[in-house]
Amino acid sequence: MGNAERVGAGVGIEVGVGGEVGAEPGWDTDDGHAGTDTEWEREPHPSDSLRTFGAVVQALREHAGLSRAELAAYVGYSKHTVASVELGRRMPDQVFVERAEEVLGNTGALRKAARHLTRSEVGLAAWFRQWARLERKAVSLSTYECRLVPGLLQSEAYACAVFDGTIPVRNDHELEAQLAARMDRQVMMRERPTTPFSFIVEEHVFRRRFAEREVVRELLDHVLDLTAPRNVTFQLVSIEAGLHACLDGPTRILETPEGRWFGYSEGQQNGRLISDRKEMRLLSQRYETLRSQALSPIESRALLERLRGEL
Repeated sequence: MGNAERVGAGVGIEVGVGGEVGAEPGWDTDDGHAGTDTEWEREPHPSDSLRTFGAVVQALREHAGLSRAELAAYVGYSKHTVASVELGRRMPDQVFVERAEEVLGNTGALRKAARHLTRSEVGLAAWFRQWARLERKAVSLSTYECRLVPGLLQSEAYACAVFDGTIPVRNDHELEAQLAARMDRQVMMRERPTTPFSFIVEEHVFRRRFAEREVVRELLDHVLDLTAPRNVTFQLVSIEAGLHACLDGPTRILETPEGRWFGYSEGQQNGRLISDRKEMRLLSQRYETLRSQALSPIESRALLERLRGEL
């Protein structure tokens, strides 16, 4: 997840380390749900009412003897969405409330509690809130990353390894919240089949050994799976490519339904939303130039498969 993802809530936007608040930006690697999860907004910071509602869901679930995965199967949402609700990271929609109510005793407690849910944005930087909102409605998303596997493509084990290595050290509850947010965010990769996603990642990112071979293979399989759809373009910048157009650092670019372009950049302890037209024109030019300097999508996929075969 990136530093943005760690602002206030410990989970933030898209990037590597924490990524998501994210929102962030959130969503999930599972196939998702049978409900309307795509309309949900992940909360930058849990309000008291969301925490209380989540605690009630968890208590009723445990009283019923169900795991998160089992409840998820009953209500038709992913286990990470269930976790996000229980942790107060998501405002539950009406479909979730009704299905959970029926499964967990049909006492009316969840329906009544849901009427009093409120949102909170305490601790979330303004630039992050803006980017998260823009991203949820974007008609195209482009990402260049040279440090970590982009948050939208991370496997659960990879995300865990990243979170475990962050400074300051997080407690188990914070790590669980970050992981739920990261995995939850990836739902958008499954549920927006007509939205163009572009990823350009440095080859060395995938050569970094963060765990045992089986775990690295799982990451590569996960990336190959998520980047297989026609609306996703995945390119690698070869180690032998030399200098290129985006050496100033990672960048994210999106287009809104109104045709406006925004960018996002992140440093050690800060993030910046970019809206200036001249600056966006420059970022777009750099990104498009990098497309021509990187390996083609076919070559990139072949290289990733080759790296997997070497493990």
